[in-house]
Order: sequence, then C-alpha cells, then structure tokens
Amino acid sequence: MAKVLMKGNEVIAEAAVHANCKYFFGYPITPQSELVAYMAKRLPEVGGLFLQAESEIAAINMVYGASSAGVRVMTSSSSPGVSLKQEGISYLVGSELPAVIVNVMRGGPGLGSIQPAQSDYFQATKGGGHGDYHIPVLAPASLQEIVDLMHDAFDIADRYRTPVILMADGMLGQMMEPVEFKEKQHVELPEKDWATTGTRGDGGPKIVNSLRLDPKELEEHNRHLQKKYEKIKEKEVRYEMYLAEDADYIVVAYGTVARIVKNAIHKARKEGIKVGLIRPISLWPYPQKPFDETREKVKAYLTVEMSAGQMVEDVRLAVNGKSPVHFYGRTGGMVPSHEEIYAKIMEMVGGES
Repeated sequence: MAKVLMKGNEVIAEAAVHANCKYFFGYPITPQSELVAYMAKRLPEVGGLFLQAESEIAAINMVYGASSAGVRVMTSSSSPGVSLKQEGISYLVGSELPAVIVNVMRGGPGLGSIQPAQSDYFQATKGGGHGDYHIPVLAPASLQEIVDLMHDAFDIADRYRTPVILMADGMLGQMMEPVEFKEKQHVELPEKDWATTGTRGDGGPKIVNSLRLDPKELEEHNRHLQKKYEKIKEKEVRYEMYLAEDADYIVVAYGTVARIVKNAIHKARKEGIKVGLIRPISLWPYPQKPFDETREKVKAYLTVEMSAGQMVEDVRLAVNGKSPVHFYGRTGGMVPSHEEIYAKIMEMVGGES
C-alpha cells in the first residue's frame, strides 16, 4: 500500500480501524479533537459505531460496557479529560476488560494549555486511579510508529485482558507525516469466553464485575493481577537504542523529544563527544535491560522531558546509583530545542569529565 500524508490524530484513528476497532466512545478536547471527528465519519463506513458521549466519564463507562461484550473498543482524550476517566479505568482493570485509551497530552496542571507536554507520565505509569494496578503504556515517536503500535496495543489488551494506554504528546497529534498502513500478520489471541454475549448453551451466564466484598477473594484477585503484570514485564518491554554501543554519555527521552534529542546527539558527535540515546517505547513496563547494558561503562545519563521531571525517577531507579543522572525539562507546552539539549549535554560532559 502506498504511503499517504495524514495528520497525527487521524493516523491514530485510522490505525485503530486497521486494528479492527469497531467501537469508539469519546469527547472532543484539544489537541485530539480531530481524532474524534475522524472516527465519527470513518467507523460507520466499516460497520462500526461512533458515539460522542456527554462527558469523558460517560465515555469510559461506555467503553466498559462495549468491552464486556467482547468487542475491540477505544476511547481518546487529552490530559484533563483522561483525569476524568481514571475511576472508569480502574474499573476496567478490576474487571479485566481489554480496551485502548489514547492520551494526546497537553500542558498542565489544571486546564493548562493546548500545547504539547509529557507531564502525564506519572498518571499513566504509576496508576492514575485507585487500587493496586498497572497499565501497559506505549509511547510512539513518529506517526508511522503510531500505526505499528496501535496493532500491538489492541493485541496486548486482548492477550492480557487489560486496558492499554497509547500516549502521545500534542505535537504528534497535530503534525503531518507520510504513513503506510500495512497488513499485520495474524496473531493468536485467547478466545473471549468471558464476554457477556449470552449463554448460548456454553456453561451459563457470564458476569463482569470489579466488586469483591470478601477481602480474601479480593486479595486473591489482586495476586492474580500482580502475576499478570509480571508476565507483561517479561514479554512486552519495548525500547530503541541509538548510537549507544560506544557511547560515553547517554540521553534518555521518549516520544517527540527523542527525535529532537537525535539532532543534539549528531551535533555532539561532530565535536568528537560520543553520545547515544535510550528511547523507552513501553513506559510501563519500563525497559531495564538497556540500562543494565550501559550503566557500567557510561560516565553519565541525561533525561530530557517535556515535564518538570517525571520519567527521570524511573531512569534513576534503572541506573541504580551506578552513574550520575542529570535532567533537563521544559514545561507548560514549551518544546526543548536541539540547541538547548546540546548545551545541556556539553554542561554534563564538562561536569563529568
């Protein structure tokens, strides 16, 4: 299939359709409103259902109902809208219901701005709702990667019976790039024999519920969830290492920021400074292996984010005190330039040499 030039939000929507998502419930909020508009037109063309809910809270609970019936379903929003969905997300986790939740992040806190940010990292990776849970979080850095990861997001959701978050900053939602929608190879996934599709002579009624009033039963359910998370940690880690093999210094960044970092790395290497990149693609589970492979030999790490410093905590945990970890961040919708990042690299090199 030939490449087509598309806007990021529309790529997210079309990629979901290609991943056989037929149901979407959402509510418009900048900078992801085009995603909702695209789904309104596209889903009826493929025999699906689009419904604009009266609120973000309503949308996530509609997702709960559709997923209970065993269909592939998605919702999307931007930062404050995702905050409103957190109770429903926890219910999805507790009921072990698969769904994909897209967050096209904007500046905060509060209503903040409509500019791009990465300040929802804690919310996504540490469990934004109540209870002991994790959600797989995938963070693309290009529109083509959105296409590829969307298939993975739905497959992971179905494989482990869990919601999955696809997290993009507002710049990815608003930029345009050529993309190719390739046919994905068939992946074996477990049957949805738990879905509430009627009895049909297959063992009686199905019940989907997150309420367990017996504390022993609830504890056993939590232990089951924790075992599932261990499997996800083992099987679903994704990352990119770029010019890291011979690097004396490593920059850690994800999403759009990682693309900007590559320009700073090229500039540093022209000056004879060996700098590489670790780009987490799965923000949860967080990739430990690239840090294990580099932390004994690099002089220092630099974490760059569009936040006041959130992922840097996971970098420090991964490095485990073996090397210094520096941080550079812009907030409120400000995007770091490669010149700023290069200057911070040079500052780090001067301090660690």
